[in-house]
Amino acid sequence: MDASIKKKLRFATIVYWFLLVYIIGALVWWLVLLQKQNDTITSLKLIQLSNTDSSLNPGAYNKELNAIYDEKKRNTTKYISEGVTFLALILVGAVFVYRAVGRQLRTQQQQQNFMMAVTHELKTPIAVTKLNLETIQKHQLDDARRQKLIQMTLQEVNRLNDLTNNILVSSQLEGNNNTLSTEELNLSDLVKSCVTDFKTRFPDRNWDSTIQEEIEITGDPLLLTILVNNLLENAMKYSSKSKLINCRLYKQKNEILLEVIDEGTGIPQEEKKKVFDKFYRIGNEDTRTTKGTGLGLYLCKKIALDHNADIYVTDNIPTGCIFAVSFKQG
Repeated sequence: MDASIKKKLRFATIVYWFLLVYIIGALVWWLVLLQKQNDTITSLKLIQLSNTDSSLNPGAYNKELNAIYDEKKRNTTKYISEGVTFLALILVGAVFVYRAVGRQLRTQQQQQNFMMAVTHELKTPIAVTKLNLETIQKHQLDDARRQKLIQMTLQEVNRLNDLTNNILVSSQLEGNNNTLSTEELNLSDLVKSCVTDFKTRFPDRNWDSTIQEEIEITGDPLLLTILVNNLLENAMKYSSKSKLINCRLYKQKNEILLEVIDEGTGIPQEEKKKVFDKFYRIGNEDTRTTKGTGLGLYLCKKIALDHNADIYVTDNIPTGCIFAVSFKQG
């Protein structure tokens, strides 16, 4: 976490605990004063009762005495009940405020990290593309070298295109401005096309796929393409070049399963649900080296929900992860 954010959080925590202790102390002092007042009133009533006419018979005297003590007991019970109620409300409000402030500061930190990541992710492909084009323009290169530079430039352009698509679609889905274009489509062909594209763009990676033919669903082809691409890119980010990345698509009972399996480092159990949160990235922000903006898996979850599907991650034994999307049929 950034030093300025830590400083703000520390200051907010100190102020928070000071105010909370002060409010609870004031509540306890208020309860003590009310109880003292109750004792004083009871004493005055007892004195008044003792000074009444001596002709008061013992039965009536005891009745008045019991009434005084009963009233004292009722007041004590009322004060304690009100104090406990106020204390409970204060604690509930305190917990809510503390969590809200902490969440706000964490969101602010994530947004700052996102902006830095986006800046880097935008500058890198633009710089590489510019350098490659300048090299082609200024130098007489042989055909093999020129083709290699063109291929590298196309990879960077595709990377830039994927990034801008993620940002634009995320903004549209967040604001509910995106109209879902539902049409009958061949999911098998769509997934094949995505895998083929990644094989072409990254021939040095180890790819495999098992795709059942003629699986059709109703959905938005652009959003589903982004879903598959983000899952494949995520698997590529968190696994080494020598490890296998496998994409599977098949029908199972009343569902269609899309699985992207990698043999990377895996995800700790406590982070498996968090990975689909907006801007969330695995690990520590100060030490993380993997490129990314924290939008890819968030978009996958939003797109899956829009297509009446569930998305989840499980462990790939012995190492790695399985990201699965379950499309419900019928």
